[in-house]
Amino acid sequence: MTRPPGPDSAPATATVPATATVPATAPAVRRPRLLGATLTYASLVIASSVVLVPLVVVLLTSLKTSRELSDGGALSLPHDWLNFANYVTAFNDGRMLTAFGNTAFILLFSISGTVVIGSMTAYAIDRFDFRLKKLVVALFLIATLVPGVTTQVATFQVVNSFNLFDTRWAPILLYMGTDIVSVYIFLQFIRSIPNSLDEAARLDGANAFTIYRKIIFPLLKPAVATVVIIKGITVYNDFYIPFLYMPSEDLGVISTALFRFKGPFGAHWENISAGAILVIVPTLVVFLFLQRFIYNGFARGATK
Repeated sequence: MTRPPGPDSAPATATVPATATVPATAPAVRRPRLLGATLTYASLVIASSVVLVPLVVVLLTSLKTSRELSDGGALSLPHDWLNFANYVTAFNDGRMLTAFGNTAFILLFSISGTVVIGSMTAYAIDRFDFRLKKLVVALFLIATLVPGVTTQVATFQVVNSFNLFDTRWAPILLYMGTDIVSVYIFLQFIRSIPNSLDEAARLDGANAFTIYRKIIFPLLKPAVATVVIIKGITVYNDFYIPFLYMPSEDLGVISTALFRFKGPFGAHWENISAGAILVIVPTLVVFLFLQRFIYNGFARGATK
């Protein structure tokens, strides 16, 4: 007589472990990454070419003679890499030394006035409560949205009424009084300075100007460096204001001197290119040495 199989006598069935199957998605994942990296580097190469190719063409043209320029192409190499005759012509006949002197004079007073006026304005807006304070801040913001060309007729009449037309003080006055961006840069940094420093100085008997001069302004060194660099490059490259308010050749800056230099040498692009290189080199050197101050200043001002 056979016994029915119980739970203990159940036949052992061999279970074969299923092997884990890895979906073949690795090549599919690599393709988008490879495509993204390719597009990134391609865009960087294209952007770099758009910026660097014109500069290379100007540099090569400045080292060529008139015959080489007429016979060769834009990217053809010069026969003599030490041909600096075009630079001598541009420097002497283009009166570049006078232009550099006028530019340095305007830069010195414009940047100094912008730093002082901008920091004082930002200090007054942030530290003092007065009537129509929000309206004043809103007007500063609106002023940045108004194109400067639309107000040039009234601005010219004001400058002419002060007998500043055809003087170096006309662009200096305009550069100092129209830089709203510098005010906002200083304002962002001043807001990061605690008010407790002002209160402690007042307890010691310091007035508002002493607090600004001995406490606030020394702590604005990163903002001052940022404003000096940004404003300096803007003034150095500006053409419209010097050309409009200083028509005399003796008062030419580097931008207007280069424009006037095109007159007697309109067909000699090798001389014009040499003058352009003389104008580009100072700003390029300054930017390469001080670019970290520009980036750090904007980054710190944006996060404060």
